[in-house]
Amino acid sequence: MLKMVPNILTFGRLALTILFLGMLLYVPQVHDKIFTFDAAFTVFIIAALTDIIDGPIARKLNVASKLGRMLDPLADKILVCGAFLCFALIREPSLFAISETYMNVIRWGIAAILIGREGYVTILRHAAEAKGIDFRAVASGKIKMFLQSFAIGAVLIKSAHAPAATWANWVTAITFLIMLTVTIVSGFAATRRTAQKPA
Repeated sequence: MLKMVPNILTFGRLALTILFLGMLLYVPQVHDKIFTFDAAFTVFIIAALTDIIDGPIARKLNVASKLGRMLDPLADKILVCGAFLCFALIREPSLFAISETYMNVIRWGIAAILIGREGYVTILRHAAEAKGIDFRAVASGKIKMFLQSFAIGAVLIKSAHAPAATWANWVTAITFLIMLTVTIVSGFAATRRTAQKPA
């Protein structure tokens, strides 16, 4: 039973992700948007915590597997890409005095970059695993995931509690720039990893 804990946590994260994305899409329909954003933030934190602990548990129990290495990043991709896709659909966040037209370009552009990068790396991962190349998470990927998660949290907090605050605009904008830079750079790093020799 203990050997199943890491995968149970991963499947739990997938379930929480579906709940989280549903809550985001529901925001425009509710009167109390602050409560809904805060509730979504809580669900997101719980989902993120399962991502932090499932890997160490798998290694401690010596049950790390190919399935886990494939399923865990997939759950992360659905959570992150789904969040930014939902942000684009519900038109969050707004930044400074940028017009809604340009903000839509920014929101959908961010979602497209993240989805494109994650789809590309997923293809690389499958190809690498098929050739026997170890493609487990590395430092650049973990930093990327942290920044993406931080950006999601920043959007949720800004949208709920400081939608027009100058400081919140700057924090969110800078976070987006750093996140996109690391996301793209880590994608190139993943490309180089496929050139390594099989384990």
